[in-house]
Amino acid sequence: MTRKTVRIAMNGVTGRMGYRQHLVRSLLAIREQGGLDLGGGTVLWPEPVLVGRRAPAVEELARRHGLDGWSTDLDAVLSDDSVDVYFDAQVTSARPEAVKKAIAAGKHVYVEKPAATDLAGALELARLAREAGVKHGTVQDKLFLPGLRKLRRLVEDGFFGDVLSVRGEFGYWVFEGDRQPAQRPSWNYRAEDGGGITVDMFPHWEYVLHELFGRVTSVQAHRATHVRKRWDENGQPYAATADDAAYGIFELAGGAVAQINSSWAVRVHRDDLVEFQVDGTHGSAVAGLHSCRVQPRAVTPRPVWDPDQPSSASYRDQWQEVPDNQEFDNGFKTQWELFLRHVALDEPYRWDLTAGARGVQLAELALRAAAEGRRIEVPELAP
Repeated sequence: MTRKTVRIAMNGVTGRMGYRQHLVRSLLAIREQGGLDLGGGTVLWPEPVLVGRRAPAVEELARRHGLDGWSTDLDAVLSDDSVDVYFDAQVTSARPEAVKKAIAAGKHVYVEKPAATDLAGALELARLAREAGVKHGTVQDKLFLPGLRKLRRLVEDGFFGDVLSVRGEFGYWVFEGDRQPAQRPSWNYRAEDGGGITVDMFPHWEYVLHELFGRVTSVQAHRATHVRKRWDENGQPYAATADDAAYGIFELAGGAVAQINSSWAVRVHRDDLVEFQVDGTHGSAVAGLHSCRVQPRAVTPRPVWDPDQPSSASYRDQWQEVPDNQEFDNGFKTQWELFLRHVALDEPYRWDLTAGARGVQLAELALRAAAEGRRIEVPELAP
């Protein structure tokens, strides 16, 4: 067995998502399984090089996981010819400049979403990567959740017939930070720091809708800042200036309509933190992070509306669970493996920086639609 090493500069791993999902549950998990099998007796071995601004934090992470490579000097890391890939999980405002440097240094780039703070910046990154001939990708992790993979299976099998509508509910209560610590960083709630649920979640909804049901052709949105006072990591109060809830209506190519509510100011009364209900002429499905339930047309019961009597129907029991039929790995790890195979073997990979730019475009147009109180068409981006 031949082991081929790929060195990956990881910028932003001191943050929650960069550390838990990308470092620990993806690249270190690949190492724990013995590397990524490329076939033909070759295994790809990811070697993370941790990059960050605070030396003690980055050094401690490297020590904790037995990693030799770490630095606070991004330019020095990018000038190292042994580094093959640059990954960015920084705050969005810091991402474009770092990614441009990586592309100029000839590194393949893989970035968290959103790729940039605006569409022009996202398209520029895609153009630069194409012109430099480097491989590039954007994290689109929701596509690899077990529940949505089951949902994709239903779509591809024609289970729904004609898809009529998609209804999504996402969110949970994020504590204000006074009596209980907030589960999200305070910058998420300051517009001046790039925060806001629209710019955070609408890029997710774009690729979910695009990949499963069709391109988004128009958007309407309403944004709100429901909780206006919060407390930061140091216990200091601050004014929340970013939206913590966004309510969107999306028209899709083919005629289906999607409605998705996103909120960090809602208490969960559903089976998961995110759920999508898809209704079609031949059947319906409800998918969460892991599970997916269906109700085909042939066994759809006949509901009776009677406001004078308590309902005796157990509506949830009228749905059938979609079996796993396979083992589902961590979604972030699954996409990392696909990207690394793309880098090593030139296998097809469609979740590139242009795909990431579509998400930025949708968020940008949603902000405009909300500000102007109208429906806005979403132009198709050139590949």
